[in-house]
Parts: sequence; C-alpha cells; structure tokens
Amino acid sequence: MGMMETSPTAIASLVLKNLVTPIFIYADKSFVNLGEKYKLLEFLRYLLMTFFLFILRLIPSFLPSLNSIHPDSCCYPLVNKPPKTDNLLPASGAGDSGIARALSQLLSLVNDIPVSSRKYEVVRSLAEKIIEDNQNEHLEVLHQVNRISLSAAFEKTLSQLEAAMMETGCDSVGNIGYGPVYRLNRILKAARSVKDGTLGGWTRRGSDAVDRSGEKLAAELLWLAQKLAACGYVEEAVWRWASAGNLGWLALSAEPRIQGSLVKVSAFLFKHAKELGLEEIDESKKHQQMQSKKKMLMAWVPLLCRGSNGTDISVLSTIERAELERILEELIGMLEEEEDQEQVLSIWLHHFTYSPTCDWPNLRASYSHWCTTSRKLLILQ
Repeated sequence: MGMMETSPTAIASLVLKNLVTPIFIYADKSFVNLGEKYKLLEFLRYLLMTFFLFILRLIPSFLPSLNSIHPDSCCYPLVNKPPKTDNLLPASGAGDSGIARALSQLLSLVNDIPVSSRKYEVVRSLAEKIIEDNQNEHLEVLHQVNRISLSAAFEKTLSQLEAAMMETGCDSVGNIGYGPVYRLNRILKAARSVKDGTLGGWTRRGSDAVDRSGEKLAAELLWLAQKLAACGYVEEAVWRWASAGNLGWLALSAEPRIQGSLVKVSAFLFKHAKELGLEEIDESKKHQQMQSKKKMLMAWVPLLCRGSNGTDISVLSTIERAELERILEELIGMLEEEEDQEQVLSIWLHHFTYSPTCDWPNLRASYSHWCTTSRKLLILQ
C-alpha cells in the first residue's frame, strides 16, 4: 500500500487533479471573459479545451492508475460523482449506528432504482418510515441521523444531476464551443468502452445500470428538501442549493421537464430561505446567511425567467407565481449592500429581457427601488 501511494503514477495523478487542472480551469475562465470581446481568443479557447480533453482521455491508456480520475470531474470541479464501489453497505459518514447506515443505504437506493420499478416505492416508503420514526422520538441523536443522512443524500443527488446534465451536452445560453467538445468526449468514451469490453454491458452500480434521468433526480431533490424542512434542517438544503451555481447554469439549456422540476425546487427553497437568519444574533452567521441568499438569487433567478413555463402549461400556479415574486422582492430587499442588489437585479434584467416565452418574475418594483436608492447615495457622496 505504501508503494502504491508513492508510485510515480500516483504522484502524476495527484499533480494532474490538484495542480494542472485548477490552473487550466482558471485560465479557461479568463478566456471566457476575453472571448466575449475577441472572437480569435474565443476560437483559441475552444482549441485549448478540445486538446486538453483529448489529452485527459489518452493518459489513462498509458497510466492505468489515472483511470480513477474522471475527465468530466477534472474539467468541471463542482461535479463530485460518488465513487463506484462493490460494497453493498453505504459509505460511513452518516453515522456509525445501524439505523444511520440503514437510512443512508435506503436513500442511496432511491437514487439508483428506476422510478418505473415497483421496488422504488417500497424502498422510498421504508426511508420515509425511518425518517418519521426518528423524528417522533424527540431525541437529538436520532434527529442528527436524519439531518446527516438527508443532507448527504441531497448533496449526492445534486452531484448526480449535474453530472447527468453535463453528459447530455447541455450548453450554456449564449456560450458556444462546448458542443464539439462534448461530441469529441462521446467518441472517445465509446472508443474506450469498446477497448474495455464494457459497451452495452451492465455493472451493478455503474451509470449505465441505473436510471439517473434528470427529471427523476430533480424530483428526488424536491422530496429530500421537503424531508429536510419537515425535520427542521431546511438550511442544509438552502445552503447547498445556493452553492449549486454550476447546476443552475446547466439548467438554462436543459430539457423543459427538467427545468420545470428545478423551478419547483427553487420555489420551495426560496420560500424557506427568506426566513433564515432573521433572528440570528451572531453577526458572522447572519452575514453568512445573507451571502447564501445572494448566491441563491444569482444562481436560480435566471432559471425562473427561462424555465417557468414548462412544456405546455406553467410549472407554478398563478397564486404560487405571485407569492414567489413577493418572496424574491423581499430577499433582494434584505441584501444590505447596494452592490449586491445591483448584481442580482442586473442578472434578472438580462434573462427577463431575453427570455422569449416568459414575462415572469417581474421584479420591476425592486429594480425601481434600487435605482432610487442608488441615485440618493450618489447625491450624498
């Protein structure tokens, strides 16, 4: 084991994952900003991205130990795909007791079992029974089992959904260049599958063996968020939803049904986010809550502007839309810094204006109020 940890291939793996890739990602972000102004740099960025992905696909052929590095996770560090394992028991981390391991395993199986299977409802109902029984005991140790298990499941489902949407080749609205890269990835992935003899094969916990459709995972995110709220730990889901900016970016070009499901999750968590931190005494904790609300607005308001109509009817009812609009206005008003409000309203105005099918949420009142405040501040200076 010691030799494996200090082998050249292991060191190369660590260097690639922890040093080279972050440097490349940072450079790519710079190219994205410059590419908006200079088309030549945008073309060079596309070539560099294609070449980098091509190299990542070739390296495992020469260094077998690097097979554990998923190329997608290197290029998109926010995606943390759960490690594949043949162990039937869930990984530790949700607690060391039997009841914690049981709940963790059930929540993991809910992710893996296709919703069309008759066993899906059996497993989900077992998980709900354990969660309800733990909560009814009124013991902190059992409440923590619910919190840790549900929070871990929510984070895992987020990662799986983001990875699934990435694999479909979703492109950001207004951002070009990833389509050809995605096609190259698919070609190389198919070639590697043929080489490994796994094309069309089944593995017990591989991504080809389970139903991880975006719509299913998005629906499970809402279910998990509702369970966390019922247990009194909705802050866990709000914080992770606010940090899922990359998923929000991908959602802008997702299938309408996935967008609709994610709009429902956003609506549910925005309602709960409004109440967080209002009675907080600790200033540092209060500031953290405020930044979380800002991040959540920045990440998910664009989707509300573009994905609220669904396939044929509105995802939210007229009453729900009016209520959420008021909540968004209150959340924006809670942001203490004028610059924070400007950033949120600026991104809202962009997506609201360019959305071809939706005229909601209409935050014109918030925008006008910010303009008035900004004008007064300028006069005072």
